Amino acid sequence: MNPKELNSNDPVAWCPGCGNFGIREAVKRALVELELEPWQTCFVSGIGQAAKAPHYIRCNLFNGLHGRALPVATGVKLANPELVVIAEGGDGDGYAEGGNHFLHALRRNIDVTYLVHDNQVYGLTKGQASPTSDSGMKTRTTPSGSRVPAFHPLALAVALDGGYVARGLSNRVAHLAALIAGAVRHPGFALVEILQPCVSFNRVNTGQWYRERVYELADEYDPTNRELAFDLAREWGERIPIGLFYRSSRPAYPLPVPAAPPSGDTFRFLLETLR
Repeated sequence: MNPKELNSNDPVAWCPGCGNFGIREAVKRALVELELEPWQTCFVSGIGQAAKAPHYIRCNLFNGLHGRALPVATGVKLANPELVVIAEGGDGDGYAEGGNHFLHALRRNIDVTYLVHDNQVYGLTKGQASPTSDSGMKTRTTPSGSRVPAFHPLALAVALDGGYVARGLSNRVAHLAALIAGAVRHPGFALVEILQPCVSFNRVNTGQWYRERVYELADEYDPTNRELAFDLAREWGERIPIGLFYRSSRPAYPLPVPAAPPSGDTFRFLLETLR
């Protein structure tokens, strides 16, 4: 296969120059590197411009409610452990509406990959502040500037001993594709936060802004050093690191042994599995 074979027939509804195009290309390259056919993957997304991404790739897809990608992805993986399950959405979808699910996905460490497109605003609903908007950022909902500090999802993921914690940049496609492939290979919950400029509604965190600040973690960096990973995950401003921050040796959530649930009692079977 080649990446072009993974394009769907759906018309793309993103703004010209949107960082989502680079992310989609990186996802396709990762799937090709992993030699995954469309029938072997299931993407789950919520609501938002980022959540549209799986519509533009040939794959199994569940597109559900705002912020609810991770519980559905968990259910898919429990029901069919052989599927590669990838949840995808934006910073608002994942860290605001879906924040509680994000915490418990990290805690469970189930074998799901989570791709979060982070452009520091709500892109679909025209540029409101999101959890990752920097303090002082002016948006349609914060005309005087955001009065709260930005949320640092990577630091939280490291603090909760997340399985695979990484960050990429939408226009460094080859680097990002390698991070995504590594996330899928990791046996446990994998977070890949993807920084991207929003060309329509974020005039602060632009492509030029990122080029002046982003640097890749050195080849000799040790991703098992949790203390250093936590410090790097909090680094933001004049210098912004990207790469694999942390990899845990914690066992993944035990998937169920394939077995037919008791007749007429599927819901109770799933509840017992989650416990």
